[in-house]
Amino acid sequence: MAAQSTTIPLPQGADLTRRDYLRLSLWGGLCIVTAESLAATVASLWPQVKAGGFGSVVTVGKAEDFPVGSVTSFPEARLYISRVESGFLALSRKCTHLGCVVPWQKDEPSLDKIASQGRFNCPCHGGMFDRYGQVVAGPPPRPLDIYPIKIEGGKILVDTGKTIVRVAYNPSQAVGV
Repeated sequence: MAAQSTTIPLPQGADLTRRDYLRLSLWGGLCIVTAESLAATVASLWPQVKAGGFGSVVTVGKAEDFPVGSVTSFPEARLYISRVESGFLALSRKCTHLGCVVPWQKDEPSLDKIASQGRFNCPCHGGMFDRYGQVVAGPPPRPLDIYPIKIEGGKILVDTGKTIVRVAYNPSQAVGV
């Protein structure tokens, strides 16, 4: 007796070959990867502002904790709080010349009359700023930018989402207690 071969009939519309299956799988995978890449690109275009970080309102501390003449760095908020005679200034860390980060040098000779030591030195092109953010030497064309400050309940609140560009220091820019 010879073995009989039996063929099982395929259901209607199921004539999908292996080549068709691989082709559909490849195109489906490419569509998924493209959609994920597009979604990631679109998501990266919107800033992710976290509470208390740069671009939002930041609480930097109590007003009583900053003596006159002090300059305190807040790296996460990208600013310095400078306490001058007339109040507080929230100074940007960004140099107005080429945008370098300007460090506070507490041991350098002062460029103002508030204290004997401390100044901002831009490492890129030698720009120097005093506690008011005013240009004292070098190529920067204007003072350091400032951020709006509010004092509520003795706490200093700085809005890092709004930059104030200034051409000179004016005592009205400092926020008093």
